[in-house]
Amino acid sequence: MDFAPDQTTREVTGRVRDFLADDVLPAEPVLAAQLAATPDDWSFRPVVRHLQATARERGLWNLFLPSDGGLTNLQYAPVAELTGYSPRLAPVAMNCAAPDTGNMELLADFATPGQRERWLDPLLDGTQRSAFCMTEPDVASSDATNIATRIVREGDEYVITGRKWFATGAMNPDCGLLVVMGKTDPEAPRHRQQSMVLVPRDTPGVTVLRGLTVLGYDDRDHGGHAEIVFDDVRVPATALLGGEGDGFAMAQARLGPGRIHHCMRALGTAERALDLVRERAAERVAFGGPLADQGVVREWAATSRIEIESLRLLVLKTAWLMDTVGNKAAMTEIQAIKIAVPRAVGQILDRAVQVFGAAGVSGDHPLAELLAGVRTLRLADGPDEVHLASLGRAELRRRAPYLVRVAPEPSTVEGDPT
Repeated sequence: MDFAPDQTTREVTGRVRDFLADDVLPAEPVLAAQLAATPDDWSFRPVVRHLQATARERGLWNLFLPSDGGLTNLQYAPVAELTGYSPRLAPVAMNCAAPDTGNMELLADFATPGQRERWLDPLLDGTQRSAFCMTEPDVASSDATNIATRIVREGDEYVITGRKWFATGAMNPDCGLLVVMGKTDPEAPRHRQQSMVLVPRDTPGVTVLRGLTVLGYDDRDHGGHAEIVFDDVRVPATALLGGEGDGFAMAQARLGPGRIHHCMRALGTAERALDLVRERAAERVAFGGPLADQGVVREWAATSRIEIESLRLLVLKTAWLMDTVGNKAAMTEIQAIKIAVPRAVGQILDRAVQVFGAAGVSGDHPLAELLAGVRTLRLADGPDEVHLASLGRAELRRRAPYLVRVAPEPSTVEGDPT
């Protein structure tokens, strides 16, 4: 068992670290200033476009997509973790931000050549954004069979009627594509009822009602989260992604890599929090000494380090399994990290807030916004409870006990009775 990253991973992560230190972190206050100066604008600010150009020059573009020349999951894991150190800027600067990554993976796996040319190529080029429209306000969307949006075939068209929300990125005027999941056959078996269609955002009948907030943050720098109404929206039959009834399976194919990407980035966010804690604990004085001398602060730091190191290993194992045996065979590990990582990182951020005191919940430091984003991950791509139920069901169905008899290897040691 070799824990050392390969040469490609070492080389790429080195360039990403330089990009973060030289360009991304210094750009964070610039982004804040540009957002404050244009509060009603949902588009990318000039600093983001500048960083994207720099990332291209450094060869740090579309690294997440193995089928289009990107890294393997195992190679990408430490890269994605580094981008989580600055989640507002680094992922989008490298064209590795959700939901575009998941949508690009969908298109790469299931789109026709025509669909790839129209939608995937601009996404890979960074000239267009997209949104994934699955969650609905009126039903518990964690159960896909509840989805109420209808997609009805009429001649050479599909007609879409329904309401979606938390469609991330859809407020951005550069968002040209909505990947919409709805029911094409409510009478089919429960996992064959849904389909996906590719809907241009400017199609008649598409109404973007409003941008939503997440614990008070509107994520304007990422294009927001939109509530969208589809009222008799008509698209050609060629807009169907995959086949009718394939929607649920494609959603699972999309969400698997999406879940691990979120977990990878969350570990980088945890490292950012721990860096901030070290700085604060060293400089802040209470009860006659620095906070770093307080036993509880030391315990918090130690616990956080243990959690980060433990979960990083599980994330890397999951990435390796996805590369070697496929997403389906790695489902146990994907579900495990989806549950464990956001929970642990949320606790790490919560401890960091305690170290900072009132400043930790203010806008003067990034902790409050980071905590809001990580808390959302316990809902995104399926809530904890759904994954716990599925993982527990699979665990209880295991047939092989932990202690199984394995034929011993023939001994090569002289005198060994085995």
